[in-house]
Amino acid sequence: MTLGAKMEYLEEIYLRYKKANHKEKSVILNEFCENCGYHRKHAIRALNTFKRFTKPKPKKRGRKPVYDKASIKEPLERIWLTANLPCSKRLKAIIPLWLPGYAQEFGGLSIDVIKALRRISPATIDRLLKPHRMKYKRRGRSTTKPGTLLRKQIPIKTNQWDETRPGFLEADTVAHCGDSTDGMYANTVDFVDIATCWTEQRAVWGKGERATLEQIKDVEESLPFPLLGFDADNGGEFLNYHLFRHFTQRRKPIQFTRSRAYKKEDNAHIEQKNWTHVRQWLGYHRLDNPRVVPLMNDLYTSEWRFYHNFFQPSIKLLEKKRVASKIIKRYDKPKTPYERVTESPEVSASVKRSLKEQYAKLNPFRLRKTMEKKLAKIYATIHKKRR
Repeated sequence: MTLGAKMEYLEEIYLRYKKANHKEKSVILNEFCENCGYHRKHAIRALNTFKRFTKPKPKKRGRKPVYDKASIKEPLERIWLTANLPCSKRLKAIIPLWLPGYAQEFGGLSIDVIKALRRISPATIDRLLKPHRMKYKRRGRSTTKPGTLLRKQIPIKTNQWDETRPGFLEADTVAHCGDSTDGMYANTVDFVDIATCWTEQRAVWGKGERATLEQIKDVEESLPFPLLGFDADNGGEFLNYHLFRHFTQRRKPIQFTRSRAYKKEDNAHIEQKNWTHVRQWLGYHRLDNPRVVPLMNDLYTSEWRFYHNFFQPSIKLLEKKRVASKIIKRYDKPKTPYERVTESPEVSASVKRSLKEQYAKLNPFRLRKTMEKKLAKIYATIHKKRR
């Protein structure tokens, strides 16, 4: 037997020898001496001082993992995927809101799993979901054409993020133009309330002033609080006499302001929602069939607004200050727009009561399924035209 073969044989019997009792070790030594021609004392020394070719993995220190179980990972991944891949801190707030709907849709979970999901930390969520995370790196194009007629009449406002009372909206349009801005295509008019993060979306064909005004009126009726202020960019769909008269020529005029030209940070709240509430769902496809507009509005005014306002928590920036060379930010706890509205003292008790009754009837998993069906119908309408 060659030296290499003897070393391989030694490595094979090494673990068996270490785990054996006294009698079994004696039998292993006899076999080892007979096969390799070693003296018994040399064989004992070789087995006691042997260093393996492949080192065994060291045992993990600390307590056994609690969350690395399929019974916990499966509902966590389902909720994460259905909630449109939120960050771990938002998912931590989403889990208790979605667990009742999960039980209705996929069956009940054991008490131990429910307790584990409720007390799981954001860091553990990141560790469990790390193999499944996807990164989105896509940029859009600006389609804002300046409206110059009313720039002097409509004042600039840049401190709208200081508002703490519900009713102050930021608005912007998202163009579904694909790779080219030529021709006509659908646009989404996006709205967000600064205090509660309540969002509304409506679709219009092109960027007509009257069509945009009609959707703004519809949004104003749908809000759970009265409209107090309206801030938009410098696009012609907002800076026009129709909208100016609508807000200023009423018994209780509404504060109508605009951002600075080419300063997106002035509308930071709505720019964020353009991505999370529109682009992540509808992408950058070209929606150039006018038939998709009623389909989009049917989606926006039903399942869409319930899904995002009742079951999607957001994190608000409370304070931002500079200490030496560092910028320190302080955020509040993740809350849904529905929770912020019900906590606001400015909203009437009757509205809160109706929202709570509405919330009790909703299931986020069923809302997501219906949304996906309607989105598929929208894309099918676009494909039919192109054929």
